[in-house]
Amino acid sequence: MKKKSILFTLTAVLLAVAMLLSYESSAFVRAEGLADSRSSEELRETAAAIMADTAPDLGITAKAAILMEADTGTVIYEKNATERLSPASITKVMTLILIFDAIESGQITLQDEVTTSAYAKSMGGSQVFLEEGEKQTVETLIKCIVVASGNDASVAMAEYICGSEAEFVNRMNERAAGLGMTETHFEDCCGLTESATHLTSAKDVALMSRELITKYPQIHDYSSIWMENIVHVTEKGSSEFGLANTNKLLKQYEYCNGLKTGSTSIAKYCLSATATKDGISLIAVVMAAPDYKVRFSEAKAMLT
Repeated sequence: MKKKSILFTLTAVLLAVAMLLSYESSAFVRAEGLADSRSSEELRETAAAIMADTAPDLGITAKAAILMEADTGTVIYEKNATERLSPASITKVMTLILIFDAIESGQITLQDEVTTSAYAKSMGGSQVFLEEGEKQTVETLIKCIVVASGNDASVAMAEYICGSEAEFVNRMNERAAGLGMTETHFEDCCGLTESATHLTSAKDVALMSRELITKYPQIHDYSSIWMENIVHVTEKGSSEFGLANTNKLLKQYEYCNGLKTGSTSIAKYCLSATATKDGISLIAVVMAAPDYKVRFSEAKAMLT
């Protein structure tokens, strides 16, 4: 059987949502073929049947996945979407939300210079090798976080905004609660932690990704960068460092414009991918994929 297209599925899901909204806003249901006297429960069953019948068979092998339409938050496809899993560096999506919140409120600007602490320098994993005392602008650190997934840059920004990573993480959890991310608990700002209680879900990742790209669409100016150099200026002198985007889907799918990758031995391979085609913006989240290639191929399968 030929696989149903995402566009066909999206149309059917939006029809189902429209049916529910129509019922809730009126005493009568005016959808063709439905009697006005149908109960709410019957209508919900009908909507669910439409969505089940049109759900695409994508053969996703990752432990959890979800496809969401960004403008409305409509879920088009899901697999174990509320299962709590380790997010690795996809954690940084929330870090970026708080950074842009601080910019929007006037607390910080893109031109502010941030001084790297010894603690920020000490971060392992993905990093851009900031030195203690090194200064970089907020905008440069955003690029380091989005493009190169810099853990050191994430901590430097957390400390700059809140004074400490611990306080920044408190704000991350508060922001997550405000977005209805019921399966999420953050314990660091970069996802490097191996804590068994630093968890989220594919659905929650989609929710925070949607918040980031709809409230701060300028994020795509950074997440679509493939390669760019930054300059380290330290006591040792000046040196260039190349940022290379960890999101290889940018080169594998022409409509992809973000967003964030993540991988650790615990989380396996994760991705929150965004794409816009024909005026429709989609968010595809893959969590705990078996290898790095699968996370990209399965995100692409959902997006196309």
